[in-house]
Amino acid sequence: MKTVLTMCFALLLSGCATLSQLSTYSISDGELEQALDNQLAKLQSNANIGGIPLTLKVDDMSVAIGPEGRDVVQLGTEATANISVFGFQYPAKLKLELEGTPYYDSQKKAIFVRSLTLLDSTIDAGGYKGNLAPLSNEVMMLMNGYLASNPVYTLDTSNDVVRLLSSVPLNMTIEQGKLALQPRQQ
Repeated sequence: MKTVLTMCFALLLSGCATLSQLSTYSISDGELEQALDNQLAKLQSNANIGGIPLTLKVDDMSVAIGPEGRDVVQLGTEATANISVFGFQYPAKLKLELEGTPYYDSQKKAIFVRSLTLLDSTIDAGGYKGNLAPLSNEVMMLMNGYLASNPVYTLDTSNDVVRLLSSVPLNMTIEQGKLALQPRQQ
């Protein structure tokens, strides 16, 4: 009987150790940036901006989670837009600073960034360097559309600990430099 009680106590302690490991799963700026870098090849989109067809390809992206203690994610993007006019292709370099609200979707076990706002934009095309303000609404619709259907980070459910954590309702908190997922308190 003592052996059975000792084994039950040992199992309980090992379960507590696993639960403490599950208490928080965090994603850092670097991890989120690496996940986005892996998706850059997918972020090539054909669109019309101001009635002009273009192909947009993101070349580089930077991420800042919770800057200045705010509950947002800032994305810095460098992109190339190939504009097609009168049968000619004109490359343009775009730099965008975006800010959005992260959202955890428990069904897809993924984090999305929604409600993007444009903080800054510049364009360098054919000798013109300046602000992208006249086209910013169209660019924002394109970026919002992509990020609404494509997560910025998906949990790796092949990891047993992550699969167990993601099977319970989670709350996401935003801290400077990381997103933290924790089991919801009852």
